[in-house]
Amino acid sequence: MILRYIDGPEVRFTVKDKIFVDMEFYHTGEVFRDMELRRMFPVSGKNKYIAVVDGEGNEQAMIRDVDNLDKYSREAVLSCLEEYYMMPRILKFVNMSDKFKIWMWTAETDKGTVTFEIRNHLTAVKPLYDNRVLIKDANDNRYEIPDYTKLDKKSRKMLIPNL
Repeated sequence: MILRYIDGPEVRFTVKDKIFVDMEFYHTGEVFRDMELRRMFPVSGKNKYIAVVDGEGNEQAMIRDVDNLDKYSREAVLSCLEEYYMMPRILKFVNMSDKFKIWMWTAETDKGTVTFEIRNHLTAVKPLYDNRVLIKDANDNRYEIPDYTKLDKKSRKMLIPNL
């Protein structure tokens, strides 16, 4: 199997379903249908090194940088990645309680109000270099705070002791 590296607009991506794309190479005419896109570095490199995977899980191509694709393909790839990696963004914390070292948080997100529990705050709350915070709850659901410094004072007070 040959892994094809995509460096620019030599390929066209078309959305097939919310998370599937068809991939057509202009120079060879090769068409790959029902492909899935996976970020190789989902936290630190959202638009770089995107694997294009077939139904059996085999990598058929690697997009080095989504920003180098033509506009139509870039929009198709980004919309599929956004759907696949959908992660609610926490806008503010409403309540937090601690019982037997299990933390229960209620938060308002861009997808609605959620209540979730965290069993080990040292591994579940991950501050990142750019003021982002990732939270993984006890059920492996993931949440993102895009910039914790922009949270309201009450929300920061609930979060900061855990950073």
